[in-house]
Amino acid sequence: MKTKISFLTVSVLIFTIIVSSCNPKKQNYSYFQNSGEIFHTSYHIKYAYKRSLEDEILAELDRFEQSLNPFRENTVITKINSNIPVKPDSLFMEVFNKATEVSRMTDGKFDITASPLIDAWGFGFRNMDSITPEIIDSLKEFVGYDKIRIDSEGNVVKSDPRLQLNTSAISKGYACDLVARLFDSYGIENYMIEIGGEIVTKGVNDKGVCWRIGVDKPIDDSTGMQHELQTILSLCDKSLATSGNYRNFYVKDGKKYAHTIDPQTGYPSEQDILGATVIAEDCMTADAYATAFMASGLEKSREIARKIPGLHYYFIYVKPDSTLDIAYSEGFEQFFAN
Repeated sequence: MKTKISFLTVSVLIFTIIVSSCNPKKQNYSYFQNSGEIFHTSYHIKYAYKRSLEDEILAELDRFEQSLNPFRENTVITKINSNIPVKPDSLFMEVFNKATEVSRMTDGKFDITASPLIDAWGFGFRNMDSITPEIIDSLKEFVGYDKIRIDSEGNVVKSDPRLQLNTSAISKGYACDLVARLFDSYGIENYMIEIGGEIVTKGVNDKGVCWRIGVDKPIDDSTGMQHELQTILSLCDKSLATSGNYRNFYVKDGKKYAHTIDPQTGYPSEQDILGATVIAEDCMTADAYATAFMASGLEKSREIARKIPGLHYYFIYVKPDSTLDIAYSEGFEQFFAN
């Protein structure tokens, strides 16, 4: 459905030592930082606690992978894709239900069954010259969120056995939520979880203020080497996700478009949004809608967002004259850092 490249610069200070918490009620707590790679991307996690929870974090991420990693053998989603009988676990069900909800709210612009279309076009649409209408039509026969359901007994039912699921457009956000729930179970009041550009925040950072997230200025730079901050966001107790990249686009008839596949048509989307930042109460929701907005376009996305309580957006889009501009939802000003 899209090339998942964040255009956020996460304001995470990399510490080699443990910094004392500024919260007077948690003087015995310290801010720990764990970082590494998972799901073919990086993660940075900071939290105030009495000890490191790295082992617990990795165990929770592995629990996620055992359910929702389509590239790992014997996971729940792999068995479903292979038509091997399996009873979906609670993690799969939560993601599947949210994906279905967002698909309905966006009239199918978000669809976790669209990976055959995405794979056919190739990364960056490298296969564009070899795609034919016949290929697209044949693939669309087994693409569509309404072609799979969970029956009353909890079994997966496909209308076509060739249907494949890939939750990459929602999974990093959900993984952030799982780690956040882990921290909440330990009573942790201050944390920031970032996986591949998707973020969950709670409380304050080690400076005693809301977590700072930087958004890059929209400058034309396909190399991605130049960075200037457009604005800095201040997040407490909110989740944030991004989709698209205005540094990574294709040009058709002199106009720029993001590398996004429209799951309904099966063809590259020609919408005006090049990058979407979404803030919501949970990161799975933010992640899914950031993806959907890329294929929906500015006006349709505004219409959708108005129907979702607590959802805010910040779009970088291309105007008819091919210049870039910014649009954000009413009330988004509350997130701009002073």
